[in-house]
Amino acid sequence: MPRSVNSVASRERRKKVLKRTRGYWGAAGNVWTVAKNIHEKGLTYAYRDRKQKKRNFRSLWIQRINAGVREHGLSYSQFMDLVHKKGVELNRKTLADLAMNHPAAFKAVVDSLKK
Repeated sequence: MPRSVNSVASRERRKKVLKRTRGYWGAAGNVWTVAKNIHEKGLTYAYRDRKQKKRNFRSLWIQRINAGVREHGLSYSQFMDLVHKKGVELNRKTLADLAMNHPAAFKAVVDSLKK
């Protein structure tokens, strides 16, 4: 009995990977064995960086809040201590947006916490 290999499905799988690696440098875009490895590594990076994106944005928000709060004579840690003690329901993303794009509103928040 002859061997059945289903070359149609195999070709489709390869075409799918090669389509996703189109434009990569050198053989990574058109040689199947290289493209397969590069594609798998890219998926690994994508999974990892979806997690890192959250860390990076939190770090950015903290830096922006710190810069905005220092203009009003506080440090980031002092400010966040006041936020928690007063029970302000604004997260870091919102506070960073206020500090950067709406300084008057941010100043009002800081002044209300200082009282």
